[in-house]
Amino acid sequence: MAEWVEACAVDDVDEEDVIRFDHGGRTFAIYRSPDDAFFATDGFCTHEKAHLAAGLVMDDIIECPKHNGRFNYKTGQAKGAPVCVDLKTYRVKVEAGKVMIDIG
Repeated sequence: MAEWVEACAVDDVDEEDVIRFDHGGRTFAIYRSPDDAFFATDGFCTHEKAHLAAGLVMDDIIECPKHNGRFNYKTGQAKGAPVCVDLKTYRVKVEAGKVMIDIG
């Protein structure tokens, strides 16, 4: 069942960037792609739990700040060593200038 929560305002995330969002004891990463679409994943790298909001966004890739592991933030797919476990992704919608994610 869908459980939509407001993560941030559209203007809180720069193009080709990522921010941290905490809710209900969980941490998420919210991304804005170069083509102005929004995406959400779990907030921590699956390798050693570094927070992805401190990472580098390049096109559709987030690079972990700790060991440079890379994920496709649109699909969650791990893109090579040292990461081998995919990220969980979440549905996103934009309503009235707010970025909403489905955490259900």
